[in-house]
Amino acid sequence: MLFMVIERFKDNDMLPIYKRVRDGGRMLPDGLKYVDSWVEPNFARCFQLMECDDLRLFQEWVLMWRGSGATLEIVPVVSSKDTRDVVAPHLDEL
Repeated sequence: MLFMVIERFKDNDMLPIYKRVRDGGRMLPDGLKYVDSWVEPNFARCFQLMECDDLRLFQEWVLMWRGSGATLEIVPVVSSKDTRDVVAPHLDEL
């Protein structure tokens, strides 16, 4: 499954997080896959696309980031292509 992780940086300060990633990596448990990420221009939030089939792995990962100054929101998402495939048979009903 795909998940959008919305990471909020305390006081819009991403430097402690970037330092931690540089020094120790993303600290992902096996089975939790980082796909890509995007950061707001004001550094308030980072949006990370991740893949995982076992939600307990997210719990392990969140615990590893405790005390980092970031908060994490994990949202299940479906790709646009997959959504189009689901919606397509219903378009002629309109």
